[in-house]
Amino acid sequence: MDIDWEVLRSTAAAAAERAYAPYSNYRVGAAALVSDGRVVSGCNVENAGLGVTLCAECGLVSDLVLGGGGRLVAFTCCNGRGERIMPCGRCRQLLWEHGGADLLVETPEGIWRMDAVLPQAFGPEALAPDAPEPVQTPSSG
Repeated sequence: MDIDWEVLRSTAAAAAERAYAPYSNYRVGAAALVSDGRVVSGCNVENAGLGVTLCAECGLVSDLVLGGGGRLVAFTCCNGRGERIMPCGRCRQLLWEHGGADLLVETPEGIWRMDAVLPQAFGPEALAPDAPEPVQTPSSG
């Protein structure tokens, strides 16, 4: 599948312009290519109760599910100045759930696979009744 990173970047930048960030003034936009060719996006939505603020990736995943689901193939996010930024830890988990190890993530350092962005990730397969127990290694020290 061809990935038009410029379309994803411009979609993320447009989403950042629509962000609701009256408290931090830190606007974030995200965009991703879905396995069926759709582009989904999201923006951050802050709240006076800061713990209930929604990251841009939350909106993107909601857009994905609302549009019929599918797997994320390529992802980018930016701040209000259009600079590439990394998703936070919580959002990396969201992206893993809907894109897996092969999801391509545009980072400030280039394009990385999701398994490099979130190594040793926890996913749905870990919840299977017959999932193997993690290997215990002796602690050092």
